Amino acid sequence: MPPSDERYLGFLITDCGRLQRTVFDRRVRALGLTRSQWLVLRRLDRNPGAAQSELADMLEVEKATAGRLIDKLEENGWVERRADSADRRIKRIHMTQKGEEMNRVIRPIARAMVEDALSGLSAREREKLTDMMIAVKRRLQAMAAEPAPVREKG
Repeated sequence: MPPSDERYLGFLITDCGRLQRTVFDRRVRALGLTRSQWLVLRRLDRNPGAAQSELADMLEVEKATAGRLIDKLEENGWVERRADSADRRIKRIHMTQKGEEMNRVIRPIARAMVEDALSGLSAREREKLTDMMIAVKRRLQAMAAEPAPVREKG
């Protein structure tokens, strides 16, 4: 008998990610920032001056999507675009002081959300879950790098 959707791992992973986004967005809504926008700030915190195309790669989104996120963040004064010193065609994205402050405000909210989600697990279970998810992620990354299988029409 096939597993119910509730026990199907693919659905569980997807559902957890979707619910995490929903909870996070609800917790930060009053701050005027979405989870997607915060992810840009987090990536910029770790990679100051990244180009829009680099951010798109880091976020695993299309360049146009990254551009819209950056536009909104810039509109709110959280980031600014600066010309690259070596290539004037490239705009480097930098967090403003306002963006850095927002990042500092959001970080504990994100940590608390994860802590709340994992509150029913022991420290050992959390460690094991993390190790297993890292292993799954690495395998999926390797699979994503492989050429797509050729299917014969039949």
